[in-house]
Amino acid sequence: MSVITEQAITNALRTVNDPELHKDLVSLGMIEKIHIDGSIVNVKVELTTPACPLKGKIEGDVVAAVLKVPNVTHVNVSFGAQVRPPMQNPLPGVKHIIAVGSGKGGVGKSTVAANLALSLAMDGAKVGLLDSDVYGPSIGQMMGATNERMFANDDKKMLPLEKHGLKFISMANLVAPGQATVWRGPMLHSFVQQTLKDAAWGELDYLIIDLPPGTGDVQLSLSQTVSMTGAVIVSTPQDVALIDATRAMDMFRKANVPILGMIENMSYFVAPDTGKRYDIFGHGGAKREAERNNIPFLGEIPIGMQVREDGDTGTPVVLAHPETVEAQALVSIARVLAGRISVSTLELLPMV
Repeated sequence: MSVITEQAITNALRTVNDPELHKDLVSLGMIEKIHIDGSIVNVKVELTTPACPLKGKIEGDVVAAVLKVPNVTHVNVSFGAQVRPPMQNPLPGVKHIIAVGSGKGGVGKSTVAANLALSLAMDGAKVGLLDSDVYGPSIGQMMGATNERMFANDDKKMLPLEKHGLKFISMANLVAPGQATVWRGPMLHSFVQQTLKDAAWGELDYLIIDLPPGTGDVQLSLSQTVSMTGAVIVSTPQDVALIDATRAMDMFRKANVPILGMIENMSYFVAPDTGKRYDIFGHGGAKREAERNNIPFLGEIPIGMQVREDGDTGTPVVLAHPETVEAQALVSIARVLAGRISVSTLELLPMV
């Protein structure tokens, strides 16, 4: 019986493509280790994100390819993950900055941003969440940290709060409860600068920024302060919301910020007592708008009371009630988003 060689296994793995990156695993530098024990082959694959949405397919394809090598009887596949940064990190230690915007208020953008951030963290990524809605901050409440206050470290860097496995900063934790923030443009710009460049975020794979409604000072300051990997647009299905979502897309394009995709929130409602579905705000408007603008549609999230209740009590639904349809939709969208980020990064990086 001929000996199985590492080269033979490597050649077999050159036939396996990453389903999203559309390049083979060897060329992408995703094969971390090959170990051969007689007729048993162990392969460790390093994913481009711990939130990889197609891990199962990659595993199946690797097993099928390696089993074609003569004398191989069994294949074990294990995974690691290393989020790849762009050519240059936007902030020291921070690999990707993703803005979550809507163009208007009331579409559940903050709820979506918080649950996306937590979903990525639950999958093993290092995640930060910045609440840049100075006038109506809500992330402190959603994280269950309403009464906690922020401090600076010995280097006079703002220390993000930590809850549920992620770091976050919100104006709600910088002022007294119920206190209004009455600021003009220069102060908003200073806030953006301080929460990004003068905060001790540490090592992060993703920094999610929950934007305020509109297309104003905070959005402009953000685009001038850091290089963002991209933006996500959240909208409900109805035309009134989509009009402003389109304006948000136009703003990001003018600021040279790539649009990673669009999410339809409050997509439909299923009555818990009858199981009947109601399209309260219509349905499919965000998907049609994404297609019209030639941007990815990341998914739809139904309306559910549990989402609101968990946000109010300070434990987002993806953690508090992961079994719900709403939580599963949010987790799925977070993984699709992570995949989109990997794709956009690959397009800018030289091949390994």
